[in-house]
Amino acid sequence: MQTLKGALVNLRALEPTDLDFLYQLENDENVWEVSNTTKPFSKFVLKQYLDNSHRDIYEVKQLRLVICAVESTKTVGFIDLFDFEPKHQRVGVGIVIFDAKDRGKGYAAEALKLVEDYAKVHLKVHQLYANISADNKRSVVLFEKAGYKKAGEKKDWIVSEDGFKDEFFYQIILNA
Repeated sequence: MQTLKGALVNLRALEPTDLDFLYQLENDENVWEVSNTTKPFSKFVLKQYLDNSHRDIYEVKQLRLVICAVESTKTVGFIDLFDFEPKHQRVGVGIVIFDAKDRGKGYAAEALKLVEDYAKVHLKVHQLYANISADNKRSVVLFEKAGYKKAGEKKDWIVSEDGFKDEFFYQIILNA
């Protein structure tokens, strides 16, 4: 079963050539709130991250995959698996399509489906979950269309420039 190739996007491992894209994304202050970042990353630090990205998800409990558009082979974003718990067969998922021009084209929906298949087939997980800021309507729609169910709400969970925000907890049971 092909789990990382779709009609719109392919998911692949990080490469050294991703440094500039990673640098641009990780240093975009508009993304910091959702990534829990408070300071910029140097290219040196990100290069070290790339140099270690080959490490096994069972060891480091996370995996970042690059989302590439099939028609152009352009890198459009990342999809992350994090807090991998093999014993409990669950893993968190986060996704970003960086350029607004690349959003709304189905890339995120297909990448989410591909990573679910990958997690089910290769990691044997029972469920995936996502933490979504209550004001992130696009992500709420994306995950709900993908079959995720809202399982909880964390009040005043995220500090932002506008004060505290609630965060939703979504999950999908893969073997149901």
